[in-house]
Amino acid sequence: VQLQASGGGLVQPGESLRLSCAASGFTLDHYAIGWYRQAPEKEREGVSCISASGGSTYYSDSVKGRSTISRDNAKNTVYLQMNSLKPEDAAVYYCAPAFINEAGWGRLFDYWGQGTLVTVSS
Repeated sequence: VQLQASGGGLVQPGESLRLSCAASGFTLDHYAIGWYRQAPEKEREGVSCISASGGSTYYSDSVKGRSTISRDNAKNTVYLQMNSLKPEDAAVYYCAPAFINEAGWGRLFDYWGQGTLVTVSS
């Protein structure tokens, strides 16, 4: 089981990035998938989640209105489109299988794939 996040890079404030989360060794369409990020000296936080079918999406207040999570199960990939990036969005972004319940969503099991670094700087 492996999840590989990609698409990060150095952008200026106000620009956009599309992050990708590609799976190998298992089929993504059985799982809700969450995006998480960790900035230097900060705890890892969940930023967005999409249900297995793609019919339900969730966003943290920090990215709501600026980001769109989507999935292409045929490509075994989940995406996070991030617009109007801010310096505070700079972090390593990870994806992982998630659970969703009435209280919210969270990581399904103890696994972190390789993250992708987003740097936002002028």
